[in-house]
Amino acid sequence: MIARQLIMDGIIPLKTSDTGKTALSWMEDYKIAHLPIVNDQKFLGLISDLDIYNLNDFDEPLGNHNLSLSQPYVKEYQHIYDVLKLVSELGLTLIPVLDEKENYLGSITLPSLIKFLSKGFSIDNPGGIIVLELAYNNYSLTEIANIVESNDAKILSTFILSNEDSNKIELVIKINKIELAPILKTFERYNYFIKASFSEDTDQDDLRDRYNLLMNYLNV
Repeated sequence: MIARQLIMDGIIPLKTSDTGKTALSWMEDYKIAHLPIVNDQKFLGLISDLDIYNLNDFDEPLGNHNLSLSQPYVKEYQHIYDVLKLVSELGLTLIPVLDEKENYLGSITLPSLIKFLSKGFSIDNPGGIIVLELAYNNYSLTEIANIVESNDAKILSTFILSNEDSNKIELVIKINKIELAPILKTFERYNYFIKASFSEDTDQDDLRDRYNLLMNYLNV
């Protein structure tokens, strides 16, 4: 998935002639804290709500002020991982997407990015979640998949949480089975350390509640 495919419809960029009052009103409507400033398709920079609150006059044109975030953007061909990296590094709620000539094509919002990721992690599919803690050098997805499949189950999605200060990683596995006990026993038999498990039922509201619990556990 590349940046161009993630562009959110309906986000209107600001112009240098727009005021801080206009920018704050649009941010409230879009439920975001950043907006791009674009003149004649040329991307000039990104303004945040904090930038606007620091202005002396909300009715003054935005073009009269310097931007604290001048060049946070991705090119249209960049991968979703590049988008996520920029969001994480700069704490953005919106990322502009530019073409090769640095013309503005549109924006990716944080809510639309999370929605895409939830599909990729099979959040809405019923099943269970297992969190394994293991040394990075001992990590073998092939072996882990074999353990899951030996219990007549399938892995729907995985992701890894690493710590720079440790050689340990946490592997989060989404499985298409609600009953996790047999799988957990098999992991224990192979000397895997199970840090947490979350068994889900087919009720979608409950599934989302449990997903939120997992996100809180991971401090996401």
